[in-house]
Amino acid sequence: MDMLPDIPPAMLADRFKTLRYDEAEQAVVILNRRKYPFTTEFVTLRTVEAVAQAIEDMTVQGGPPLAYVAGLGLAMAARDLDASPTRQAAYLEQVAKRLLATRPTADDLNHLIPAALKVSHAALREGSDPFRATLDYVNGEIERGNAVSRRCGQHAARLLNDGDRILTHCIAGAALCWMLWTAKQDGKSVTLVGCETRPYFQGARLTAASAQEMGIPFKLITDGMSAHLMSVGQLDKFICAADRITLDGHITNKIGTLQHAIAAHHFGKPFYVLGYDGPDSQTKTGADIPIEWRDPAEIFVAKGEEGTVRTAIHGIDGFYPAFDVTPPHLISAIVTDRGIFAPHAVREYFAAG
Repeated sequence: MDMLPDIPPAMLADRFKTLRYDEAEQAVVILNRRKYPFTTEFVTLRTVEAVAQAIEDMTVQGGPPLAYVAGLGLAMAARDLDASPTRQAAYLEQVAKRLLATRPTADDLNHLIPAALKVSHAALREGSDPFRATLDYVNGEIERGNAVSRRCGQHAARLLNDGDRILTHCIAGAALCWMLWTAKQDGKSVTLVGCETRPYFQGARLTAASAQEMGIPFKLITDGMSAHLMSVGQLDKFICAADRITLDGHITNKIGTLQHAIAAHHFGKPFYVLGYDGPDSQTKTGADIPIEWRDPAEIFVAKGEEGTVRTAIHGIDGFYPAFDVTPPHLISAIVTDRGIFAPHAVREYFAAG
């Protein structure tokens, strides 16, 4: 693809850096995002259940990456088929069901796995290799996702002004990296302000590391500071990604996004959503988005460079919804690989291709 000059490692294709199917190992290999950047550890996943657990326990994070890993897991299952075609098809459907149950909110997973399953089934019917067909399909989706991220980020860079202080939430993601890098190439000097993003500290670790790698100034804040910083003029824009976009312009993203959006709306700061490849054609409105609820025990601890430290007293309970939903009236624009859309008009994405 047409690369900008001197692209840093943060921008490289996931297939060559943080996730891949390793032919020599005959396994899925992923970067352990729970430990990065303090430790660069790659985990080898040799079974479908190991893949599913790596998605559930946050070893792999981010909507597209977890979908790609799940797809590679399905390909691995197709590799090991040894029964009749009918039983093979039934087994692959069982595997797909297990993988789809890992993280229900993000729509990438819910699109990639059914599509990959169709490829596997077609290969079985045609008598060709279902493993190779499925693996080629998933790798193709990774390459497509890289191109989508690049175009989305380049469109978003047009919305930045020199000197902007940009609030973001959770993982930087490829589109945000492309946005920042393109703005830098265009001579715009911007500062990224990242929420730490409890309980896994994706902002403090992953987003911060990506910004640092690209030479973008980064300032860390706790999740509760954004409204005050907007009120005293220390933030200019709020920009984050979305795990799902509805046809009427609602978005779901990491828990905490809604409160930042409310604050931005109140203080007159634009909120731009990096929408990658647009809305989910199967999700009409925010009420149709399934919200994943995780084990409250995860918020009783803090995970840092030195390991896990309990920060809450024993004998209490808690809530941990992993995502929230932001309505379209709080969103200034949704940026996609096909251009920039008003939230209420985001369904026009499909006609813009």
